[in-house]
Amino acid sequence: MSQPLDEKTRAIISATVPALKAHGTAITTEMYKRLLSTPAIRDLFNLSHQQDGEQPKALALAVLCYAEHINNLGALGGMVERIAEKHVGLNILPEHYPYVAEALLGAIGHVLGDAATPEIADAWGKAYWFLADILIGREKQIYEEHEGAPGGWAGWRAFRVRSRREETSTIASFELVPVDGGTLFRHKAGQYLSFKLDVPGHDSQRRNYSISSTPGVDHYRISVRRQEGGVVSTWLHDTVQVGDVLQVANPAGDFFLDETSESPVVFLTAGVGLTPVISMLGDLVQASPNRKIHYVYGSDTAALAAFRAEVEELASRGVLAADFFYAKERAPAESPGANTHAGRVTTTWLRENIDRSATYYICGPDSFMRDMVDALRAEHLSAKQIRYEFFGSAADPDLVLSAA
Repeated sequence: MSQPLDEKTRAIISATVPALKAHGTAITTEMYKRLLSTPAIRDLFNLSHQQDGEQPKALALAVLCYAEHINNLGALGGMVERIAEKHVGLNILPEHYPYVAEALLGAIGHVLGDAATPEIADAWGKAYWFLADILIGREKQIYEEHEGAPGGWAGWRAFRVRSRREETSTIASFELVPVDGGTLFRHKAGQYLSFKLDVPGHDSQRRNYSISSTPGVDHYRISVRRQEGGVVSTWLHDTVQVGDVLQVANPAGDFFLDETSESPVVFLTAGVGLTPVISMLGDLVQASPNRKIHYVYGSDTAALAAFRAEVEELASRGVLAADFFYAKERAPAESPGANTHAGRVTTTWLRENIDRSATYYICGPDSFMRDMVDALRAEHLSAKQIRYEFFGSAADPDLVLSAA
């Protein structure tokens, strides 16, 4: 167990906050440059987030949050859990942590120069290993829970593509079954799978994709949007077919449906952010048919609204209420059992239709999530009623810190 940080160390870390605000991204960019020079470490990362700068920015915000809360680390519990789950999905192990320590401390010295005194280097070394020990301990627990559960496994497991379906012109679904013919770990609705993929011409790649299938079925399903210039999404869409084998880690993630609650549920999503919610919806319909559900979804057009027919069928039977928003349709066609709207989901509409007794599950582009979360907070909903998931590298410090 990590020993508590002493007062002097915490004081030095707190004193570096201004430097982190000024140079945080430069430090983490240099850190990743050092880390990625080691092939065994480079293969653990989603390199697309290096190219667009999202990963260094996200890490800089996380480091800043850590420094700002060094005297109240309890506030970081949610962020630590999220990092641990992400690490487990990527099969990060204790032996990887020294590489990160060397790269981070080296980057601090490189960027801050003479300002990075031996005292500062020593304090950040202690602070890093304090947090690392917490993460290593929590990750060990998760690995053991997975491996010991029915159908669970450690490391990577081979899955075969049993079927694929084009949901829209931009989203394809892949059903995956284990090559070994064994049972499946029952995921929590809303969790994701991590993949180790060998993409020709791009070496080994790591990606996370939300599970869109209902827990308890005999397969996992992922629904992937083709991203312009996206190495892996393009490869999946253009190349991966029935019978192909992919390497998959045990389901992970801290964004999942609270099955113990009986409160109404509002799913508030946009774009491909619907994927974890579709799993939640299937779980609710199956296990809690009397629970009040409101499905709110935004896309550019009806043709781009994945799983629309399934939601419309549920709406037509009165299983749920549904509102579809189409940003690029001036007069959207009527939808069986559902309401259709021209334009995007707005905060005005959200406030006018708020259910103060509901739990909101939000997933979509960062700007969409920020608008929705801010609107719900302004209406004084509790933190437990506002749950959301990040796609890609989260780069909003408040969303990162307060995600439930």
